[in-house]
Amino acid sequence: MAPMTSPVLVPILGDQLSRNLSSLAGLSRKDAVILMMEVGDEATYVKHHKQKIVLVLSAMRHFAEALRSEGWRVDYVPLDDSDNTGSFTGEVARAVERHGPSEIRVTESGEWRVHEAMLEWEGRFACPVRILPDTRFIASHADFRRFAEGRKHLTMEHFYREMRRKTGLLMRPDGKPEGGAWNYDAENRAPPKAGLRAPLAPKFAPDVITQEVIALVGQRFGDHFGDLEPFGWPVTRAEALEAAEAFFARRLALFGPYQDAMVAGQDDLYHSLLSTSLNIGLLDPLELCRRAEAEYRAGRAPLNSVEGFIRQIIGWREYVRGFYWHQMPGLAKANELAAHRPLPEFFWTGATDMRCLADCIRTTREDAHAHHIQRLMVLGNFCLIAGIDPQAVADWYLAVYADAFEWVELPNVAGMVLYADGGRLATKPYAASGNYINKMSDYCGRCRYKVSQKTGPNACPFNPLYWHFMARNRSRLEGNHRIGRIYATWDRMGAARQREYLDSAEKFLDSLEPAREGWARNE
Repeated sequence: MAPMTSPVLVPILGDQLSRNLSSLAGLSRKDAVILMMEVGDEATYVKHHKQKIVLVLSAMRHFAEALRSEGWRVDYVPLDDSDNTGSFTGEVARAVERHGPSEIRVTESGEWRVHEAMLEWEGRFACPVRILPDTRFIASHADFRRFAEGRKHLTMEHFYREMRRKTGLLMRPDGKPEGGAWNYDAENRAPPKAGLRAPLAPKFAPDVITQEVIALVGQRFGDHFGDLEPFGWPVTRAEALEAAEAFFARRLALFGPYQDAMVAGQDDLYHSLLSTSLNIGLLDPLELCRRAEAEYRAGRAPLNSVEGFIRQIIGWREYVRGFYWHQMPGLAKANELAAHRPLPEFFWTGATDMRCLADCIRTTREDAHAHHIQRLMVLGNFCLIAGIDPQAVADWYLAVYADAFEWVELPNVAGMVLYADGGRLATKPYAASGNYINKMSDYCGRCRYKVSQKTGPNACPFNPLYWHFMARNRSRLEGNHRIGRIYATWDRMGAARQREYLDSAEKFLDSLEPAREGWARNE
């Protein structure tokens, strides 16, 4: 066969492992070279959890093998290539020299910093560069801009209803939502029953490719946070589909009621654990939502569970992606509440007497995962009411979770968790005392601190920290219609009781050891 001349060069990033990628649409196998790059900068711009690096690199290698088996020509650059430049732009430049492409065709990056780098390729390379929209998402950037135009608060619920109408998911023929309501969140807040146990999610034994990646990560990134093994995340589409089927068959029915529940040692409960596969491209959001809807239509899962699952994907996931691109680059520096306290060291070590935090950090360390209420109402709530610096918190979330990419992580942290954007995303700060954690978990019963005590050395730290947060942010929050009334309760306490709360909080905050440098970034 004559050598191929002037091919189209198609870079595929580690979160674009999908056959329905826009950059592949309409291309024939004989006319393209697919470029896949293991880029050292991507593993270390924050020091990602070891299992996250294994997940992405192993999934990339498996995807490359699958493409080759289908007849695609794949130029794969591994990390152990001695000439590896360590950057996307450097590796594209080397590939241009190797292949002399007629065109570079790439699907847009999900992250702002990579997108900015891609914009420079046109001026650097002699061939045309086409950056195509990522059509794996339901809402385009233009769709979100139209939604956001003229709105002071970008409330997700309004966006979600548009997505329901656009997709037809859980819609009746008359254009009304299934069941007569758009949102069944009120039915999805059950506290855990004693002895609550959920069926285990499948884990996947590492094959030869994954074992090689585990060895590589152990050697090159051994100082990164997190346990390297056991590793059990899906790294192929077949494994991801198996994980999805197990969720639909065994856990979807009770996902709704218990999605906010927390049980020590029951790390996943009824959650799907499919976000890693979604966010790297092994699963398609609409296929999952339609599969969930089919379970409802067949009578195997209740509407509140199915609607809650679908809302997480076509509502929240699509919304935060649109919000990210609408608010960048300013969102990365947002700090509306002027929070500047360093992240505590225990976020990396787990060495804290607060049982809720210790358990959430443990599962994060062991599995590169914690479910959304653990992230929001335990870890995030602490960071909010303790006044932790938003950029330090965002670095931590981005580093430690296997499903964290900046487009989904930053809006959740800056907007939902920390209210650092001043309320553009969330209508109120999600601040709570120990009562919330006690209601929604079994953490408090065997904790060294007493959730029933409000102040003093044995009080649950969330209790005084809550009032410390409210007091120091009064000028910013008193006018908020959802929480402003809380200040009437504060005023009724009287000066002496207020001082007890503030003193207890300040003593606790003074006891926190700041995280050492180098945990999140190479410094």
